[in-house]
Amino acid sequence: MPTPHEIAIAGVYLPPMLVAAFLGIITTALSVRLISHYRLSNYFAFPSVVFLALTVIYTVFFGTFIIGA
Repeated sequence: MPTPHEIAIAGVYLPPMLVAAFLGIITTALSVRLISHYRLSNYFAFPSVVFLALTVIYTVFFGTFIIGA
């Protein structure tokens, strides 16, 4: 079994999924800005649901492959 691990940032211990969620939200904000810039958001029925879905997708990606949470 893997042992629990934390990520230390400036002496503060953070859970790995919190860091993954933070990175997911930042990446989603950049993606949504690009989608809006190229006016692709007109093709979505509910853009806010797309923001939420991208947040979940990016968080799972960062948590699984980058951080290893």
